[in-house]
Amino acid sequence: MDNNHEHHQHHSSKKAAEDRVERVEERLEEKTLHAHTEAMPYGESTPPPHGEHVGHGGHGHDHHRMMIEDFKKRFWISLVLSIPVIILSPMIQGILGYTLDVPYGTFIAFALSSVIYFYGGWPFLKGLVEEVKKGAPGMMTLIGVAVTVAYLYSTAVAFGLEGMDFFWELATLIVIMLLGHWIEMRSVLGASKALELLVSMMPDEAQVIKNGETVTVSVDELRPGDIILIKPGEKVPADGVVVQGESYLNESMLTGESKPVQKKTDDRVIGGAINGNGSLQVRVQTTGKDSYLNKVIKLVQDAQKTKSETQRLADKAAKWLTYVALTAGFTTLFAWWILAGTEFGFALERMVTVMVISCPHALGLAIPLVVAISTAVSANNGLLIRNRTAFENSRKITTIIFDKTGTLTQGSHEVAQIVVFDKNYTEKELLRLAAGIEQNSEHYISQGILRKAKAEGVPIPPSSSFTYLPGKGLEGNVEGKDIKVVGPNYIKEFAVQVPDSQAEEGVETVVYIMVEQQVVGYITMRDQIRPESAEAIRILKENGIKNLLLTGDNERVAKSVSDKLGMDGYIANVLPHEKQEKVKELQAKGEFVAMTGDGVNDAPALAQADVGIAVGSGTDVAAETADIILVNSNPQDIASLILFGKATYRKMIQNLIWATGYNVIALPLAAGVLYQQGIMVSPAIGAALMSLSTVIVAINAQLLRREIK
Repeated sequence: MDNNHEHHQHHSSKKAAEDRVERVEERLEEKTLHAHTEAMPYGESTPPPHGEHVGHGGHGHDHHRMMIEDFKKRFWISLVLSIPVIILSPMIQGILGYTLDVPYGTFIAFALSSVIYFYGGWPFLKGLVEEVKKGAPGMMTLIGVAVTVAYLYSTAVAFGLEGMDFFWELATLIVIMLLGHWIEMRSVLGASKALELLVSMMPDEAQVIKNGETVTVSVDELRPGDIILIKPGEKVPADGVVVQGESYLNESMLTGESKPVQKKTDDRVIGGAINGNGSLQVRVQTTGKDSYLNKVIKLVQDAQKTKSETQRLADKAAKWLTYVALTAGFTTLFAWWILAGTEFGFALERMVTVMVISCPHALGLAIPLVVAISTAVSANNGLLIRNRTAFENSRKITTIIFDKTGTLTQGSHEVAQIVVFDKNYTEKELLRLAAGIEQNSEHYISQGILRKAKAEGVPIPPSSSFTYLPGKGLEGNVEGKDIKVVGPNYIKEFAVQVPDSQAEEGVETVVYIMVEQQVVGYITMRDQIRPESAEAIRILKENGIKNLLLTGDNERVAKSVSDKLGMDGYIANVLPHEKQEKVKELQAKGEFVAMTGDGVNDAPALAQADVGIAVGSGTDVAAETADIILVNSNPQDIASLILFGKATYRKMIQNLIWATGYNVIALPLAAGVLYQQGIMVSPAIGAALMSLSTVIVAINAQLLRREIK
């Protein structure tokens, strides 16, 4: 047992960590940013604001944040400019029953609308060109066509063409679409943070031993074969093999192993692990892109990129509405001008009315409004949504893979049982003596024993002559008695006689309490199963969802947890890439896979899964890689997640129907199908219908607040 000062870690300075993030991201940026851009609501169509160039190393997340700020700025400027445009609109004046005669009012509206069109509408116009080039019309094409038709027609009216301008429609359409995209973009912010956090786990500097002297160098300067010194509490700067020294390393954030691992000569160490109280000399084996941590980064990148190609439902609707708008518009023009022989101005007004109505304002808000509300409501109920597509897809989950440590279990070793051999002692007395010695250590076992003593109200006596027994335990003097708290290594080495132990070997950690060289009892520690885990598994089974346990712990620990919870199966001794491979295997069989976890070792699998769920008590890396975070670390929240995901998707479908469904009635009427019967939708009525659709979508989205349990 090692006196492991896990809480006294020497962290690199913030600036050094940031510099290292930037250097590593320079190597990774191009591919990563491409993946992030694919995930944005406007694809690759929107140009970088203010002349920023995609791929400029180290600033992918800053670039994305700048784009959000750019949309925000365009929205507010366009909103302010649209107010006088709306007030000056003859159509609005007619609807609201007021008259406002402003000198050159039409030209003022034209000037303001021109700014709105070219400045506010620029992302959509650029997007239209990009989508057409790729032969994949979507939301940008639909918006771009509608605002362009409205602008060109209204400009012609302003300069003499007979008709009523659509400047106010142009302005409000651009403003609402900018708002919708701004909301949507904010919901996907942060994809690159996972890479930052992974990189920051590695220290920025290392102590290299050269000619018997220790020299501080940048981690980037390390080469295979270098001998590095790792002091107590420091992070391991590179993968390597121990050549001198002995210590316990905390690898839980990397491998998922729930307790510190002993390292001695010829043992491998992983960059990013935290050293205990011993000093180690390590021969570097791999650095940079070949290191374990960088391979984890690569796995995360690849999985994120694959998942980012999910096609959005709204884009599909927009694609078909684009075809409908163009077809219906030009058909209307042809029918009225050529077949019916009406004046060109009348036919053109019909065409523009049809094409503008075809791009409903509500479509721009149908999805983002539900996203914003579901995100807020979920947050209030302990679910943080980072990837909305995955969240909506949670309704499809058929298999859930659980990480063990920190997800189904507490992630900290607690006292499982206290067994007394000597009738002169009670359980509390044994705990009191052990705590007296353990108060000198910050090892995970020591902390578990101290927590138990505190919970039981046991007073901790002072101790003296404390001695650390490397790899074996602790020794000291309590109330004049020689007390040892030792592990199996000590018992074996000194052939100490111990009565039969009832501890579950491999499942529980055992420490023996010795008083004056005699074993008087033992204490077992184990990672405790969360109280809510069994109920969560039961609910999932009731909903027909299979569940599997994957863990870096040994076979006996995995079987013990799986059996107690009644799970469908388990896989033990799993390395990070194997977790990801398991997810891939299940997906290849047609399963829709959710993965839950809390450590760096879970990051690739969380990214690979159809739905990645991180528990809130875990690492920042797991949280940033996951699609959804369970704030309260309560496995039962997964059931809530699935039910709320279904409700959210249902609202999105309803909103898309409301946003586009009125076209079934409005478009034929706007085109003049019932003109002979005296029924035809004027631009004003078309605008009213569009506004009504937007209001219905907004109200329906608000009803989502009632859905979460």
